[in-house]
Amino acid sequence: MHLISVIIPAYKQEKTINNDLIRIKHVLDQLRYDYEIILVVDGNVDKTLQNVQKMKFNKIFITGYNVNKGKGHAVRFGMAKAKGDIIAFIDAGMDINPNGLSMLMEHFEWYNADIIVGSKLHPVSKVDYPVTRKVLSWGYRTLVRLLFGLSVRDTQVGMKFFRKKVLEDVLPRLLVKTYAFDIEIIAVAHY
Repeated sequence: MHLISVIIPAYKQEKTINNDLIRIKHVLDQLRYDYEIILVVDGNVDKTLQNVQKMKFNKIFITGYNVNKGKGHAVRFGMAKAKGDIIAFIDAGMDINPNGLSMLMEHFEWYNADIIVGSKLHPVSKVDYPVTRKVLSWGYRTLVRLLFGLSVRDTQVGMKFFRKKVLEDVLPRLLVKTYAFDIEIIAVAHY
């Protein structure tokens, strides 16, 4: 039986963090696997930490640090504390519906995958972006495909699953601590 560790990097999420955690926990409670949630407060700059400390949930571990260091650092910080043999992360703020966690877990298991990456570009995804953002995203995806040879359509999506053994090989090789963390972890794992 697998233990799933779900890392949630949170920066300036004081208004949404409690609801985010309730929604994520509800999805994970429906899975047939045991889980832990590791919330990483990426810089104690608002009331995110104080708001979440008021919650009384089991299986939610709160950690973090005082100075903002970027999403990549927060995810790696949480991964270092994870006990699961499957480690996932989902961005706080619910830009992505947490129900995707159960869907990705099913795909992870079905394909016996080492890594599964969510996608806002999937036909069943419901995303409404301005045209400018769509054009910039297309250019970014094209550049990533050309530079790294990755066939992953949406490297920046804030929901990914990894086998712990893959992360043990990949994490020591990573350098990026900010937004390009997503590309780097996938590119290094692919290599």
